[in-house]
Amino acid sequence: MKKPSESENESYFKTVIILSLAIWLVVMNTTMFNVALPNILRDFSITASEGAWVVSGYSIVLAICTITYTRLSDYLPIGRLIAIGILLFGLSSILGFFAESYSLLLLARVMQAAGAAAIPGLSMVFASRFIPISKRGRAMAMIASASSLGFGLGPVVGGMITEHLSWNYLFVVTLLVTLLVPVLLRILPKEEVQKGKFDVMGAVLTGFSVTAFLLFLSTFNWLFFAAGILMLSLLWLRINKAELPFIQPDLVKDKRYRLLLYISFLGFLTHFAILLLMPLMLGGIFSKNPSAIGFIIFPGAMFSAVAAIYVGRLIDRYGNYTVLLGAHGLLLISTVIFFFLSPVSEYWIMAGYMFTSFGFSSLSSSSTNETSRILSKEYVGSGIGMKQLTHFVGSASGSVAGAILLEWNGDIFTTGDFQRAYLVLIAAMAVSLLLLLVYKRQV
Repeated sequence: MKKPSESENESYFKTVIILSLAIWLVVMNTTMFNVALPNILRDFSITASEGAWVVSGYSIVLAICTITYTRLSDYLPIGRLIAIGILLFGLSSILGFFAESYSLLLLARVMQAAGAAAIPGLSMVFASRFIPISKRGRAMAMIASASSLGFGLGPVVGGMITEHLSWNYLFVVTLLVTLLVPVLLRILPKEEVQKGKFDVMGAVLTGFSVTAFLLFLSTFNWLFFAAGILMLSLLWLRINKAELPFIQPDLVKDKRYRLLLYISFLGFLTHFAILLLMPLMLGGIFSKNPSAIGFIIFPGAMFSAVAAIYVGRLIDRYGNYTVLLGAHGLLLISTVIFFFLSPVSEYWIMAGYMFTSFGFSSLSSSSTNETSRILSKEYVGSGIGMKQLTHFVGSASGSVAGAILLEWNGDIFTTGDFQRAYLVLIAAMAVSLLLLLVYKRQV
């Protein structure tokens, strides 16, 4: 691929802006339902762990389909894949609007995830493929900023709609993303269809492995654990024998890359566990309604969205490791605030999430940019896809783990139950920091 000209670089940045808008709507779709969870639990008379699957089930399918789209981008044009994903996302939103049972709601969310998966992963692939490394940090930060904005606006929009209308109307908001299809088809670079063979069996085994382990986490049924081990073993045999495997073995064997995956997993687990715990704590302990919950979460995410613009400049100037180190400091501070001070006042929850959101967006953009830096061009698409898979598995694990820790002593939640969950998250970020220090020695 020839080096892009300055005018092409400028055009590519405009494309990143449109893609970021799509990411914002998709991410907002996730956090809108976090705020609506108490109402969903009440409407369908289900437990918190069952309701968590509205969020975690979405993340599981998002994880599996994200790496599928990124692998397909090695053969098919990015624009075509994104258009297919957005249209599927829109159709499933219509189904969700008319959902009158928990099973239909869950089906709509799963279908939404299958479509939404095209947007975050392929946006990262686009930036890695077309933006030069010297300016890529800003592009990655812009994408992370859009995610933070979605995380911030989601609770506000979701809270207002849930309180004044119904959670069904959350699906109407997500339909707006379909308006971007003609724009993206026009501005995305024209790419040729490449010859290749997609490893369907590898994709299926990956999906079963991820789902089995997450089902084990939510049920502690050892049959799911055994099934996960079996699927993982078959997947390992597959990727070492297939000519063009779904997951490339050279990526798995790269120690630096694996460390970045572990760090990303723990960061996403922590963030999404907090996103699940905050609304439940604000509603259960502080008796806040959905609108109030949204406005308490909003400042932190907005602060992160604005600050992410400067994070990109910091990445380009000081490097990914420095920003990763700062991100871990912010996330550790946030978990400590939640553990010690969240029972004192809802305003400490607001302050804690400011650190969480800023630290999370910094970790996400810098770790992805570092991944694109250490991998060769032939592995960038697969590497970004695998990393996105790790992101969403971490997201699902965080939602499930947060619910399990919360229900440890029963269905009535106390301040101590929330503090126990936050203490586990402090430990998770401490482990992630140690892994980052090990990574520094590998570079």
